[in-house]
Amino acid sequence: MNDARGAGWTFLTNHARVLTAVARDPETRVRDIASTCLLTERAVQHILTELEQAGYLSRTRTGRRTTYRVIPGTALRHPADGGRPVAEALGIGTDLGSEAGAREHGAAADPWQPREPSYARERDTAEE
Repeated sequence: MNDARGAGWTFLTNHARVLTAVARDPETRVRDIASTCLLTERAVQHILTELEQAGYLSRTRTGRRTTYRVIPGTALRHPADGGRPVAEALGIGTDLGSEAGAREHGAAADPWQPREPSYARERDTAEE
C-alpha cells in the first residue's frame, strides 16, 4: 500500500471509516469496528466520542448493548465541502438502507458502491 505513488496517505480518514461502519450496522460492537477499520478499540472509542460530540452520531445504551444512529443532516466541517451533509458524502440516509430507498435516490444500499451520476438520474426523469 505504501509504494512510491501513494506513500503515507489514504482517501478516507479513520473518522470516515468508523462513521461508515456505524452507518452499515448501527448495533455493531466497538471490537467489530476496530477489526473492520484496522484500528485499536481505544482509538475507535475516542473517534466515536468525537463524532458524537460533533453531532455526527448519537448513542443509546440498552443494557450492555449500544445502538448508534448517524445524524444524516450534520454538515461536513471542511470549508471545501461547502456544508454538504454527511449522509450525502457517505451515500447514506434515513431511507437509503433499503434497496427501494437507494434506487429512489440513485444510490446503492451499500455506501461503498458507486452512485449513479446525477446527470443520468436527471436524464431518466426527463424522458418519463
